Amino acid sequence: MNTTRSGRPALTRPDGTPLRVLVVDDDPDLAEVLSGALRYEGWRIRTAGDGASALAAARELLPDAVVLDVMLPDTDGFAVLRDLHAVKPDVCVLFLTARDAVEDRIAGITAGGDDYVTKPFSLEEVVARLRGLLRRAGMARQPDEGPRLVVGDLVMDEEAREVTRGGELVELSPTEFELLRFLMRNPRRVLSKAQILDRVWSYDFGGRAHVVELYISYLRKKVDAGRDPMIHTVRGAGYVLKPVTP
Repeated sequence: MNTTRSGRPALTRPDGTPLRVLVVDDDPDLAEVLSGALRYEGWRIRTAGDGASALAAARELLPDAVVLDVMLPDTDGFAVLRDLHAVKPDVCVLFLTARDAVEDRIAGITAGGDDYVTKPFSLEEVVARLRGLLRRAGMARQPDEGPRLVVGDLVMDEEAREVTRGGELVELSPTEFELLRFLMRNPRRVLSKAQILDRVWSYDFGGRAHVVELYISYLRKKVDAGRDPMIHTVRGAGYVLKPVTP
């Protein structure tokens, strides 16, 4: 098994290239320490000290994950996140917040953040949270693993193009497979019909909501039939794939 210099199993992108992470914090010392810890994982790192430079760096790097301070000199992290999603909708975001306030956490999750850590924090915690986020989103794997996505008991082998739930094979059409892959790469994240159309069918929304609704119904019949449901409708927002809570 390949390992990092820290002794942890190495993580890469599914194609074997280094993961890309953008660190956004207006404290240059903290940004440098964080960057060093993440480079130790073998990842490609860029830093930014404000919202404007963060967006410029994101357009160039196209990061898999962003470590994002809530308080920035020119804006707040929530506004930056909205712009980041326009650049790369599937980016994982770990918020850094100076306050362990419920309203901060709610604001971060509502804005589309995946997780948060409160300052002061340990570097080990940040690395562990990022590794977990990237793996759950299907954006990272260990080099000795096959290209698999796992959400609860739902498993997708991207190379073999096979899907199982609870060990039972689920037969999918090519379009159903791509739709499920997009959902599995974004577990617990509400995806709008427009996002799904753009990613799976590669065209604008334009009143074609019925296409998404139709294929979601196909997936439910195959993935959720006779089992606790994993595919949920969020009224007025879209769809979300979640593992079944024991």
